[in-house]
Amino acid sequence: MSAEALVLVGPMGAGKTSVGRRVAKALGVTFSDTDARIAREHGAIPQLFATYGEPHFRRLEREAVREALAAGGVVSLGGGAVLDPDTRAELTAHRVVLLTVHPRVVAGRMRDESRPLLSGTDAITRWREIYEARRPLYEEVADVTFDTSSGPLQVAVDAITAWARTREAAPKEDS
Repeated sequence: MSAEALVLVGPMGAGKTSVGRRVAKALGVTFSDTDARIAREHGAIPQLFATYGEPHFRRLEREAVREALAAGGVVSLGGGAVLDPDTRAELTAHRVVLLTVHPRVVAGRMRDESRPLLSGTDAITRWREIYEARRPLYEEVADVTFDTSSGPLQVAVDAITAWARTREAAPKEDS
């Protein structure tokens, strides 16, 4: 049996990596980012998309998620990881936090070109479309939701850490 993980899901730009690192430190556990794991093992994600396409990337992502969840600690999933039904099923054994963010905030957080699904002329419109399509899946797997749109990220970190500590010994409820 694998260790229970505290898993962060949500749209691109919600702060999963930044918040996840800090939550892991506060809880004294390891941190794993599945996108970083993929990039470390297979190369830059934009290049993977360009060379092999999204289906290939999703297969690599599924394996990275499986490995990260098995290791436990705090795990940050890529925004599209919840598209995989096996991943969603596997998340039922873990504590899952949905991070949300307002679109106006995303524009300031995502100024780089490392997000292949947002390439094009109107990245924020595309972000909204992707988020709206995935939102039901995020909500399906999440035990709790925290918004990272305002205030310092530390506020969300502290709230998630407190929630996680209250849930450490509690079994996950069936829905």
